[in-house]
Amino acid sequence: MRRSICYVEPSTALAGEVNTWTFVYTSAIDLPKGTKIKFDLGGKGRDIDWESPTINLKKSSNVIFGQLDNGKVLQAKEIEVADRFTPDYEFVLPSGVDAGESFAVVVGAGPDRPKGDLVKCGTRTQCNAQRRRSFLMYVDPTGKGRYEEPEVFSMDVKGGDLATIRILTPSFVVRNKRFDAIVRFEDEYGNLTSNAPDDTLIELSYENIRENLKWKLFVPETGFIALPNLYFNEAGIYTISLLNTKTKEVFKSSPIKCFSENTRHLFWGLLHGESERIDSTENIESCLRHFRDERALNYYSTSHFESQEETSNEIWKMAIQNIAEFDEADRFVTFTGFQWAGANAQEGLRQIVYSKEGKQILRKKDPKNSTLKRLYKGMSPKEIISMPSFTMAKGYGYDFKDFDPDFERVVEIYNAWGSSECSAKEGNPRPILSKDKSGFQEFPEGSIQKALLANHRFGFVGGGLDDRGIFSDLYESDQKQYSPGLTAIIAPEHSRGALFEALYNRSCYATTGERIIVGLYLAGSPMGSEINTSLKQGLLVNRHLSGYVAGTTNIKTVEIIRNGKVIHTIKGNDYSLEFTYDDMTPMEKIVIKNSKDKRPPFIFYYLRVTQQDGHMAWSSPIWVDLVPAAKRDPAKKVVKKAAAPVEKPKQKLEDFEDDEDDYDDSDE
Repeated sequence: MRRSICYVEPSTALAGEVNTWTFVYTSAIDLPKGTKIKFDLGGKGRDIDWESPTINLKKSSNVIFGQLDNGKVLQAKEIEVADRFTPDYEFVLPSGVDAGESFAVVVGAGPDRPKGDLVKCGTRTQCNAQRRRSFLMYVDPTGKGRYEEPEVFSMDVKGGDLATIRILTPSFVVRNKRFDAIVRFEDEYGNLTSNAPDDTLIELSYENIRENLKWKLFVPETGFIALPNLYFNEAGIYTISLLNTKTKEVFKSSPIKCFSENTRHLFWGLLHGESERIDSTENIESCLRHFRDERALNYYSTSHFESQEETSNEIWKMAIQNIAEFDEADRFVTFTGFQWAGANAQEGLRQIVYSKEGKQILRKKDPKNSTLKRLYKGMSPKEIISMPSFTMAKGYGYDFKDFDPDFERVVEIYNAWGSSECSAKEGNPRPILSKDKSGFQEFPEGSIQKALLANHRFGFVGGGLDDRGIFSDLYESDQKQYSPGLTAIIAPEHSRGALFEALYNRSCYATTGERIIVGLYLAGSPMGSEINTSLKQGLLVNRHLSGYVAGTTNIKTVEIIRNGKVIHTIKGNDYSLEFTYDDMTPMEKIVIKNSKDKRPPFIFYYLRVTQQDGHMAWSSPIWVDLVPAAKRDPAKKVVKKAAAPVEKPKQKLEDFEDDEDDYDDSDE
C-alpha cells in the first residue's frame, strides 16, 4: 500500500533562524477539487515559538501560502483554535491533485518577494532546540472539514551560533576536597551548540590558580563538557572564568564559597514555578529534564493547581509517577506539590509540598479540604509544608491572621509577578503592579514585614514564573513581570528528607533568579534560628551580627533590617564581601511588644541584598526573644557541705586467715 510522503526543505533549522520553509506533501491518493487541507505550525503564541505568519499575500515577508505543482498560489484561511493564541491555516484545492503529485505549504517569504530574498523576508523559527520537531497537516478529501489522523512533518531544530558559555558548579565546597563542574556552550537562546569557528579555544582559570595549571578547552560536538576533580587550596570566594581566546570574551561561573571545614551544602531549586519552554501540565517528564539538565537545578516541586479543570486525575497520576522516577539523591531531588487557592485575605494562595511521594492532590471541592483548617486537620506537621505565596496580591492575598506556625514554615517573598516584602511606598523595588485595572494590585494587609511585626515566624522562599490558574491571564496582560526567582536551601545532604527538614527549620533564602550566596549569623546562630536572652544574656547589650555575600556581579548594597527597618547599609565595590555589625542599642528599647500575644517581647533581623544589575536576595530572619534570666532567692541558698573523707574498710582477721594458703614467703 502506498503511503503519502511528507518532507521539509530545508530539512534542518537553527534556533531563531530566519528563512523560508517549504512543507511538501505528496499524496498517495487522488485528491478531488474542493479538498480541504489544514496546516498546524504547533505554536502557542509565546515569544520562543515559531513566528506566526500572515495570510496576506501582498506582504513580502513572514507569509504562509499554499502552492501546487504548476506554481499556482493558494491563499490560506485562519482557523481559530480553542485555548490557543495562534490559529491553524486552511486551504481549499481549486482543482484536483492526482496521486504522486504534490501540494506545498510555504512559510516565509511571500510570493511577491524580491528575487533571492528567501532569507531576508523569511519567518523566524522557534528559539528552542528540538529533535524531530513535528508539524501537522490534516487532509479531508470530502471538503466538509472532517479531519482525521494528521500527516506529520519532522524537522531538527539545532542550537545556533555560540554566544555564551555557562559554568555550572556547586555553591559550597570544602578546601582541598574535589568537585566537578559542567561547562555548557550555548547560543543566544540558551540552547546547547557546537556551532563555533574551528579554531575556537577556551582557557580556564580561577582565583589563586598557578599559571601552569590553566586548562585549554575545545568546543565539543555535544555542546557541553564535564570538568572533574577541581579543588581549591585556600578558603575564600572563587569564580571559575572561561576566556574565549578568539573573541576575548570572558564568562564566569556563579560564586563558589570554599570553607576550611563544612558539613552543610547549598542547593538551588524551585518549589513553585513553570518553564517558559515546557509546560509541566502537558509534559511533566520533559519539564523535569529541562530543570535538571538545562537549568541545572538541584531540586524541583510540581505546582499544579488543585482544581479538576486545571489538573485532571490522569495528569496528576502522570505527575506523581515522574516525581518518583526522577528523584535521585545526590543528583536531583523531586517533590510532589500543588497550589491551593482559598478565601481572599483569610486563606489566600499557597503552594503545598509533601514530604513524601505518591500523595493524592487535595481538591477544594472535597469537604475535608474545603478550608485550610480542615485541610490541616487531616495532616500532621512535617507531612506537608504550606507556603503562602503572592500574599500582597489583591483578590488572592493573605493577611496572616490565621497563620499556622506548624504548617506554614516558609513564605514566598518573591515570584516573577512581584515581591510581597512590603509596599511600593515603603521602598519595594519589585512591587506587584498592573497598569490595567483587571490585573493584580497591592494588598497591603499581605505585607510580609507586617506579618513579621505581628510575631509570625517563617523563612523566605522564592518562586518562579507561573502562567496557570489565577496567573493564566497575566502573561499577555499589562501586569508587571520580573525575572523568575529561586530558592536556596542549606542542608547537610542532597536528599528529599534532608531538604524538607531544612525547609521546616527555615534554613533557606530567596533570590530573584541569580545564584547569590548569602550567609547571616547572630551570635553564631544561622538564619531561621530563634534565640533568647535567658540563654545568652549578653544579647541584652549587644547583638553581634556577621555574615557574607557573594553575587553574580558586583554588590550594590547589603541592608541589615531590624524589625522591618534598615538599621545599617553596607555598600559594596566588589562581587563579594564579609561583614560584622554590633547592634548596641539596649534591647529593652527596641523590642516589639504585643498585648494580644502571650509570648515574650522580641526583635528580628534579616538581610536584603541588591546587586548592581538589580537582582536581589533575602535571607530568612533570625529572632531574639527577651526572656528574663531565672531569679535566685537568697533565702534559699543551697550550701554544699564538704564531703567526708572516704575511709578504707578495715580487713578482718578472717580475711588474713583465708589467704594463708596463698601467702608466699619466698620474698622474705
